[in-house]
Amino acid sequence: MQDTPPSVPDFTQWPSFPFEGDLRVKQLDDPVAVEPPRRGEADRECTACNAPDEAYIWVGERWRVRAMDRPTGLPMVLILESRSHLDLGDLPNLLAAELGVMTVRLERAVRSLDGVARVHVNRWGDGSAHLHMWFLARPYGRLQLRGTFLSLWDSILPPISEEQWRENLAMVAAWLAEFGGRPLAEPPRIRWEAPSTLSPSPASAPEETEEESASVIEAADEIPESEAVEEPEETDATETDDGPADAVEGGRPVDAEGHEERGSGDADAGDEPENAAGSVVTDEAGRLSGNGGRAASERTAG
Repeated sequence: MQDTPPSVPDFTQWPSFPFEGDLRVKQLDDPVAVEPPRRGEADRECTACNAPDEAYIWVGERWRVRAMDRPTGLPMVLILESRSHLDLGDLPNLLAAELGVMTVRLERAVRSLDGVARVHVNRWGDGSAHLHMWFLARPYGRLQLRGTFLSLWDSILPPISEEQWRENLAMVAAWLAEFGGRPLAEPPRIRWEAPSTLSPSPASAPEETEEESASVIEAADEIPESEAVEEPEETDATETDDGPADAVEGGRPVDAEGHEERGSGDADAGDEPENAAGSVVTDEAGRLSGNGGRAASERTAG
């Protein structure tokens, strides 16, 4: 008797679904008896633990924040990681409480960027055993990107400019540094170009090599071992650059009774950034805005 193929689910008709045309459901593999270890489990090396602070846009005592290695289709994609090699369910009470504060703080920082309507927060963890939370910025006005398919659109949309990407990274890092920790992302430098001659001459534009953007669904931390595609080894005896590792957050010391001490800057839910005069500025939505306009006022959907 022939198996009846499953029907295509209704969400393929949603406006947010990125594909159209004739679709069919892929055949489901048989379950395995024992799942393979993730990165950072058993004898597998942990990428996050081996990553230096310089691979992150902001670092603190107990948390770090990193970005993708190049711009993608969304205005901002960031990853929050713990310094300790722990997964979500392994966090002690102190880090579990700080995770909530850091999640809210990073969401506010990303949402303060120009052109960002909402920030999606996700945790998968099938590729790596080291805790990492994803923060995806949805562009303002792009209603078709609302909902669960935002991570797919990230690899479909053309990448934003590198200049805008670096500027966004620097703004988020500076926002987080208002509460402690160390910002490592720098804004793009101004390119001063002077003409070599006053007479007009046809300048040949340099050839640009298009590089495929590394999106959320293509990140190594989220690709299980069975789905990872091995790339052929380079036969050239030339230098190879290792890509930057991950990035994450910062913390405050805690006394014997479990209360956070002020002064070393990490996840303190009650802290608000101060402006140069020492006064705290908040808008009607309760969001913080320091000098330089890092905090934009909250956008609300109609």
